[in-house]
Amino acid sequence: MSRFVIFGAGGRVGSAAVAEAARRGHRVTAVVRDPAKYPELGSAEQVTVVRGDATDAARVAAVAAGHDGALNASARLDMPSEEYFTAAAHALVTGLGKAGVERLVVLGIASTLETAPGVRIMDDPAFPEAYRLFSQGHAAEFDLLREQADGLDWLMVVPPMDLNAEAPVTGSYRTAVGTVIEGEGRIAHADLALALLDELERPAHHGVQLAVSA
Repeated sequence: MSRFVIFGAGGRVGSAAVAEAARRGHRVTAVVRDPAKYPELGSAEQVTVVRGDATDAARVAAVAAGHDGALNASARLDMPSEEYFTAAAHALVTGLGKAGVERLVVLGIASTLETAPGVRIMDDPAFPEAYRLFSQGHAAEFDLLREQADGLDWLMVVPPMDLNAEAPVTGSYRTAVGTVIEGEGRIAHADLALALLDELERPAHHGVQLAVSA
């Protein structure tokens, strides 16, 4: 049994990861900004729900102490994407370092994946500008981790464009490093949670964007 801290635990991906970690018998600290909004998160005996913010390095250090790995599935839509994701990356690198947590998995976005060498989905001139701005936050987060996360074993897991609560659960997933995966390009939250927990339990990829798809 391990102990994992999950930031953004109230979201669809975060809550799926909490459920998968609990199913595997791990202890989970589920971090949300307002625990009162997520009473169902603490329904499993091994899950503890706490208040926190992935952009607050001191709070990250406090809630992460004693854990074996961390997942950041948080997002904010009420502030610029690049501002949020770079602030979270800074705080996580600093806070996890202080807490002695060596493994970090962060949730990325498909539009930052390459369709050809050096060409990302978000680079297509026809890609919607509003989505490009949001995608840039994850791109900046990835760059910051590459440049500043010395000593932290980190990975960005990137779902396909169709991250769908209604997608059939297959109990499996495919992977590729940095590139779009051929095929339908969709995955259920529960199957994405498998990939996230596998990389927390048994880290197999390091310092890259790991694309996952059904």
